[in-house]
Amino acid sequence: MSNKTADCSVEKLTTGIPGFDLIAVGGLPIHRTTLMAGTAGSGKSVFAAQYLAEGIEQWDQTGVFVTFEESPDDIRRNMMSLGWDIPAWEAEGKWIFVDASPYYDDDTLITGSYDLGALLVRLKHAIGKVNASRVAIDSLGAIFSQFQETRMIRLELLRIAKAMNAMQVTTVMTTEREHEYGNIARFGVEEFVADNVIILRNSLDDQIRHRTIEILKFRGTYHHKGEYPFTVVPDEGLVVVPLSAIKLNQQSSDLRVSSGNAMLDEMCGGGIFRDSITLASGATGTGKTLMVTEFIAGGVNSGERCLLLAFEESREQLYRNAKGWGVDFQKMEESGALNIVSAYPENATLEDHLATIKHQIERFKPDRLALDSISALERITSAKGFREFVIGIASFVKAHELAALFTATTPDLIGGSSVTDAHISTLTDSIVLLRYVEIEDQIRRAITVLKMRGSMHEKLIREYTIDGHGMHIGQPFGYHANLLGVGSIASSMTSNDSCLNWQPKPSNNEQLKP
Repeated sequence: MSNKTADCSVEKLTTGIPGFDLIAVGGLPIHRTTLMAGTAGSGKSVFAAQYLAEGIEQWDQTGVFVTFEESPDDIRRNMMSLGWDIPAWEAEGKWIFVDASPYYDDDTLITGSYDLGALLVRLKHAIGKVNASRVAIDSLGAIFSQFQETRMIRLELLRIAKAMNAMQVTTVMTTEREHEYGNIARFGVEEFVADNVIILRNSLDDQIRHRTIEILKFRGTYHHKGEYPFTVVPDEGLVVVPLSAIKLNQQSSDLRVSSGNAMLDEMCGGGIFRDSITLASGATGTGKTLMVTEFIAGGVNSGERCLLLAFEESREQLYRNAKGWGVDFQKMEESGALNIVSAYPENATLEDHLATIKHQIERFKPDRLALDSISALERITSAKGFREFVIGIASFVKAHELAALFTATTPDLIGGSSVTDAHISTLTDSIVLLRYVEIEDQIRRAITVLKMRGSMHEKLIREYTIDGHGMHIGQPFGYHANLLGVGSIASSMTSNDSCLNWQPKPSNNEQLKP
């Protein structure tokens, strides 16, 4: 598939690689050569193979894979784990190898001049045989190490690029680099010959590897700037997370649904919006998981499909906890109304978790999403990486018009806020604070709706209790309360008793789904 970009007349070929075409603003410039540079383990070979695989699977575009290092048999086996049946495509005439990999059982001595004339003849024959529109060459470093002069490397690379352009194919060529932030390629000339340059990185940050992709240049056409995280997902391949390229064009709805707690619905002015994200923030033991349980139960009781992502408790623990509040998660899962996914944050990178979440949403197609807790994911990445993750998941949730509830754990038992709150408060539509408060010699629980976009909401701080039947939100505290700072509730009574009679008045176009 090809398309014209809005900024110029350069036509682009859609790669089909998830997320990449968004940062490339349409794909790779068609009938041109793109250099893919990266260190070991950065994903160069996967990108090259997936470029061909997506063309075959999505648009029935045939491709040629030129290999200078791995044998075709190794590539077939390695790519099978990503769900690509290369032997079947070969049998159908959609994929063809040009094998230029070395034979290590032969002692080869190269003397004198060396060029790629014979290889180009083989490549032209393969392109014509399957009528290919896509070519992947992996990798240039293996073959250019045979050359003794940099000048010859530049000339031969230019020769390859011109030959590919003349044959009207769109080519991806991989090459090695020695450092994540050093010279673009090993020989220092490759990036000057290729029309386009993309850099893959596999950086070590605080003992955790993070893969990123950056489009360094697209000759004559626009692309998004900067590094974008990506991961490699089994049975899917390379997935780019195009965070800052995401557009704010999601739809908005006036439809309200129940939070699962009738009193909390009143505090929110008649329920939460159908396509909104609510953050429940509180210290350990304040009832965040209980809020999630009631949120899920409210959705299932309304005939909705619910997805629960748990990063602190196992499925069995969630079953037990929910049963203690009179909710049968196991029965809900068996009926197909609920899907629980449990995983420790440290088991994967944040990019892997985001890809998994997207996959689960697309596969299960829920109406509601609960994530307990998002602060558990914060500890496996940097502040910048965490914020980008929240941007990514928030935009994806809104694009699918889901009612979502995220929980975040604050470090202080009495009052206080957390770094997590500061990161995601501007990205969530509603914030519910759950706090412990100290009154004389007692520790009690307090709840308030801190913000709710697009709606009036109650401003009072109410006391709530938890028992075997769930969360019970009671009357407002008759004291001056401070839930955000450090300290206790003062003992003096408030003079504004009229606030106890506040009644929510939903507008006429607001609907409360039971």
